[in-house]
Amino acid sequence: MFALTANGQTDMLIGQISGRSIVRENFDGQGALLNKQTFKVGAIMEKNGNYAIKVVAQMFDRDNEPTDTYSTLYSCKPDQASMMVMAFPFSDPGSKETEINATSTGFKGLYDLDHLGDIEMKLTFDSGLLNFFGSKSLIRIYGRTWDNGQNELDSKIEIKAYALGIRIKQLHYTVKEELNEDGLLKFQKFTEEDQSYFTMTYN
Repeated sequence: MFALTANGQTDMLIGQISGRSIVRENFDGQGALLNKQTFKVGAIMEKNGNYAIKVVAQMFDRDNEPTDTYSTLYSCKPDQASMMVMAFPFSDPGSKETEINATSTGFKGLYDLDHLGDIEMKLTFDSGLLNFFGSKSLIRIYGRTWDNGQNELDSKIEIKAYALGIRIKQLHYTVKEELNEDGLLKFQKFTEEDQSYFTMTYN
């Protein structure tokens, strides 16, 4: 979900993560740590009306031992409501390039806390094998409520993934988000139906 922006809303997710460090931890249904990822996010770069951020990710196993590191440049073309994702693994720089087109209803209000409504997004992937399979994901964010006293936003997310027109996976999350006094993300928890979950901590 890193650089997803639509219709030039660069103050949404890109603005939420620019220049920050993020830790994602994955847990099973009993609360045992499965693995961890850390993300170092660069500042927003602007060129010819497009926006980009560089993210360096490091993977760790359940024993906190590093397993992999890679760097990704996320660039968004606001006028086309799409973004270009260029992944550069250290072992083979420039090995792949993926274009993700996002069509959204209500996305610009993702963190408009005074007007919380349902948000729907359709993502299509244009990249070699992925394009051959006709990959598409539908995302719906709904049931959103804001607790101003606790600076907490609760919602639900439904994700449907398709290939060759056939739904191959469906996920449901209950989401709790905490914002700081400046309205920036501080913490997120995404819980699946089987009670497994992952957290995102922003510094």
